[in-house]
Amino acid sequence: MAVSAFARMELRCPRELDPRPSWTLGDVLTELDALQATRLAATPSPLKQPPEWASSAREKAFVMRVEEDDDSEEEEDNSDEDARAIVTTGARFSCNDLELSSFEESEDELDCSGASYNLMEKRSIEKSVLLELEREHQLKIQEEVRSKLSSLEVCHQNEIQRTVSAFARLQKDAESRKELDRKLDVLFQRRIAEVLDKHLSMVQSDHEQKSQILERRIKDDAAVEEAKRREQSMKDEKIKQERTRQEAEARQKAAAKLAAEAQKAAYEAAKKEAAEKEAAKSRAEVVSTSGQISQNSIEIKSELPGIKVYANSSALKAESRGRALHDQVPSNIYLSKDYSRYDRQIGKSISKLMPTTDSVKARASELIKALDGQECPRPIACRLFADKMISIVKSRNPKDKTFGNLAFACGYVMLLVTNQVPDAMDYLLAEFHKVCMYTVPKHLHALNAQARNTDYFRLIGYQEEDGKLQSTEAYLVNVAAYVKLYAAMIQTEIKGVRHPHGLAEGWKWLAMFLNSLPAITATAFALHAFLKTAGFALHKKYGSQFMKILDVISRQFIPALKEQGSKVQAEAISNLQNYLDDKKYLEEPEGQYLAQQLLSKGYM
Repeated sequence: MAVSAFARMELRCPRELDPRPSWTLGDVLTELDALQATRLAATPSPLKQPPEWASSAREKAFVMRVEEDDDSEEEEDNSDEDARAIVTTGARFSCNDLELSSFEESEDELDCSGASYNLMEKRSIEKSVLLELEREHQLKIQEEVRSKLSSLEVCHQNEIQRTVSAFARLQKDAESRKELDRKLDVLFQRRIAEVLDKHLSMVQSDHEQKSQILERRIKDDAAVEEAKRREQSMKDEKIKQERTRQEAEARQKAAAKLAAEAQKAAYEAAKKEAAEKEAAKSRAEVVSTSGQISQNSIEIKSELPGIKVYANSSALKAESRGRALHDQVPSNIYLSKDYSRYDRQIGKSISKLMPTTDSVKARASELIKALDGQECPRPIACRLFADKMISIVKSRNPKDKTFGNLAFACGYVMLLVTNQVPDAMDYLLAEFHKVCMYTVPKHLHALNAQARNTDYFRLIGYQEEDGKLQSTEAYLVNVAAYVKLYAAMIQTEIKGVRHPHGLAEGWKWLAMFLNSLPAITATAFALHAFLKTAGFALHKKYGSQFMKILDVISRQFIPALKEQGSKVQAEAISNLQNYLDDKKYLEEPEGQYLAQQLLSKGYM
């Protein structure tokens, strides 16, 4: 084998093989790159010429070819195989002249700076093995360093991931904390709002209580003023009575003086006085006789032939006076341009009437103001008021259960208005007598079939609907409604308000009704409506006397109804019988107590 080249190899042995603890990953990588560059940059040195004995010993000498790239494991294996082949063929070489550098060991470092050796020098196998082991050790150390660096890099990446996850958890915790703080803030604001609302409610309640106290004080002051006014009016009345008494005494003195002057004609005066006493006695007998027969119905000539009138003479006289007053104002006065505005104003106020205290007060104030107006004459205003008030039976449904409450409300309005405008009561009564003859009380009876014509039915109160007379059932409903409205006005009482047509007139009406009118279906409906509305108030005021009236109804009026058989509706009899059996007169009518209780505290 020819010797192509010789290379001198020296080991670079640093004094410190282990990396310092303070080295960073970049420092370690830099050091490894420096080692690799140094190894590649080293130039091979030629080996020494073999000694003479080596050339003379054999013709063929041992030749070792060192390639520049001695890192390859494959080439190392080939060189080993070539060496073994030479040995097996009997080739021999001597290493006596090889110069070897000795290794000097110190405590922790290996110094190779000054020593060098040649591969062709004589070297023992032990040292060669040692060098090989040292080289493997260095490679192993390098591999371990690289593995540790890889592990450190992996640990570093893991640490970075843990740090990122920790930051993410911290951010999530911060967001959750912010959300919790927001919820707590909303809850706190809600509690503040509730406390504020409660406080405002308490303040409002306190304000309302103060307002009520102030209102009560105002009402009490008004009551005191009213009491003072009444007291003053009583004093004025007493003074007026005293003046009247003094005037009467003066007249008596004058009469005595005239009597003294007339003593000369004593005989004539005695005869005259006896005649007057006799006339007075006869008049008393006539009055007594008429009182005894007042229980029987009387027959009065009617405008139509064949009709018998059942009524009391005093009731007919009152009806005649009311009719004359009523006829002073034309019935179509509301068509006049001058007064149509007042008619609409009064009608609008009454149409808004509801069975509540506030509504009654408001409507009464509006109507009093309308009747006291200077532009409309008092008779015309009273006539319009009466017409609109009684016509509420037509505008509302009498069959409705709430009509009873509305009737009581109308009673309060009528009382409050007539207390301020007394003339309005006469027009109300005249209108009642016009639309329903049983409020007089009066009954017109047809004596024959000829008399029972259309004019007769119009006269007793039948209304026309679409050019035809209404049915008997509708007529009886209207009769009951008008009597109920009349009874509601009679029984209404307000503390401190004088009633011009109160319970005394109702008692008188009931006596005349039972004494004068016959027992028929219409009168039975009217009597039941009156008792159902005003029976409680009459029983409360008259007590046992009212029980006697009920006894008369039970023993005389109801049997007289039953005697007529099929001519009388069974409903008329059952209504009266149930009223007596169930003692409805002991029960306060629905809708009366509330309005009376509130209005009795004071009005205006």
